[in-house]
Parts: sequence; structure tokens; C-alpha cells
Amino acid sequence: MNRPNKVVVTFGTFDVFHIGHLNILKRAAAYGDQLYVGVSSDRLNMEKKGRAPIYAEPERLAIVQHMKPVTDVFVEDSLDLKAQYLRDHNADVLVMGNDWEGKFDHLKDICEVVYLPRTEGISTTETIYKIKKYE
Repeated sequence: MNRPNKVVVTFGTFDVFHIGHLNILKRAAAYGDQLYVGVSSDRLNMEKKGRAPIYAEPERLAIVQHMKPVTDVFVEDSLDLKAQYLRDHNADVLVMGNDWEGKFDHLKDICEVVYLPRTEGISTTETIYKIKKYE
């Protein structure tokens, strides 16, 4: 599918925003002309990680929405709806971190699926741990 305005979709919680988040957004945006970002709902984050995010859903949506590479954001409320989210946005490319490697290959009939390496030495979990350590 080589059309103008190539659409890229990515997903994440984007809690305690850090350089790894910015890197994945910039690198995902390089795969197309528009970048749509599914930000995990507070409920989905509890389901995935067993903890509430530090920043509430509206705050995380606002932070990601105002990143230069991002065209628009939407709430991701279920991992099971990824195919629907891709169709809703007419995605040409799904970009995910390589910690999800292979888990979304079944979506290759909808669009190209790309797994990018995470930024080494940084994670939200580790950042939260460091903050709590110095409280």
C-alpha cells in the first residue's frame, strides 16, 4: 500500500514520560506521514501491569497529543481491539516496541507490522522505582 499520507499507528501507556517514549514516537513517525497513538486507558493499564498509572488518562493523552510527531491520540481500552483500532485509522503500519515482538504478527493482513528496539537503559518501571527510592 503505497499511498500519499501513509498512516502509522502505535500504542503505549506513556506514563512518566521519558526519552524512550519520545524516541519511539519519533521513530514510529518516520514510517509514514501521520502518526496516531493509542494511549492505554487507566483500566487497561491496571489489567496489563497490575497498577494504576502515575498520571491519569486525560493527562497522558494531553502529553502525547502535544508531541511534535503525533497527529492525534485515542484511548486504547482493550488489547483485543487492536485490529479494530488499525481499521478505524486506516493504518498502513503498526509500530510496537520489540518487547511485543511476534505478538501482533496476526495483524499483518491489515497492515505492515514493525517492532522497534526500546531505548536502552530506560523504562517507566525503573524510573518509578528510582523516584520511590529517593522519597
